[in-house]
Amino acid sequence: MDLLLLIILGIVVVVLAIFGLKLLLEIGKIALYILLNMIFGLILLFLFNLLPFFKIPINVLTLLIAGFGGVFGVLILIIAKALGFY
Repeated sequence: MDLLLLIILGIVVVVLAIFGLKLLLEIGKIALYILLNMIFGLILLFLFNLLPFFKIPINVLTLLIAGFGGVFGVLILIIAKALGFY
């Protein structure tokens, strides 16, 4: 009886471990996508500031927008600068 209980418990642990690993991989994939989006947005903001005719000030707000928004965030900053919001 004890051996059967141990086998069933072992199977349950393995199944839960598989589901846990699958969940961790999904979370990791999402985190990697967000990280790459942030890096690309910050690089784009830096490269855009190298242009001599259009400067976006680099402060906490613009870094957050470019970081979390990525390309779309930098486009929002460009449009806001062109419209004279800052």
